[in-house]
Amino acid sequence: MKRVLFVCTANSARSQMAEALLRHFGGDSFEVFSAGTAPSDMDPRTVKALQNFGLTTEGLVSKSIESLEDQHFDFVISLCDKAHRECRHWPGSGVVMAWDFLDPKAFALTLQELGERIRLFVLVNSKEVKSEIKPVQPLDFYKSLADETRLLSLLLIEREGELCVCELMAALDLPQPKISRHLSQLRKVGLLLDRRQGQWVFYRIHPLLHDWMRGILKDTLEHSPQLLEQPWSRLNTMNSRPSQGGNVCDKESVNDA
Repeated sequence: MKRVLFVCTANSARSQMAEALLRHFGGDSFEVFSAGTAPSDMDPRTVKALQNFGLTTEGLVSKSIESLEDQHFDFVISLCDKAHRECRHWPGSGVVMAWDFLDPKAFALTLQELGERIRLFVLVNSKEVKSEIKPVQPLDFYKSLADETRLLSLLLIEREGELCVCELMAALDLPQPKISRHLSQLRKVGLLLDRRQGQWVFYRIHPLLHDWMRGILKDTLEHSPQLLEQPWSRLNTMNSRPSQGGNVCDKESVNDA
């Protein structure tokens, strides 16, 4: 596993968000850490933003970069210009990168922007990613949205970050062959990206999807929440969800949803 260290000044917001996001999106390929050049307590708004996004905050502790100076990292990524300028001695590393994110005022927005960058980082650096990188054609995009199963699947995945087949079966109350067929179509046109973790295959929105296409999905979620009322309710009654760390799909809830 590649080792990644995120660094900002206080290790109270941006670097903690980045640590949680990379664990979520690439925890099977990366060992993730965060630290600060002048660490302070983690900002409560960081905790709230992560929890609202459905990410665990377990294990997130503010720490000094000096406490990690004897360790090797494949990537050291600074998240603010001040930390990059002030850090004179990077821990042993293969690649030092500078991602300059402004000090967050809207924490949910900063988390979203970091999520987009980290999805791309996972895509470029993870050996688990097998899908082709190709632009989605507008006609394929709108054809995908024209089918109810595909539209609801995309909206659920956009909302949750990533989902496996059995979670979509539970949410949409549909059999596995139908769900798998539609997911295969969405992956083929480039709307979805898949990754394998153990026995599960997780699907997420392709990180290189055109911004205007991603915007349509986000706007649909915001302005048509009734579309997901029933699917969301079914998904919430499912036990041992793989995307939340469960290791067994609740077959009873899938069948009875």
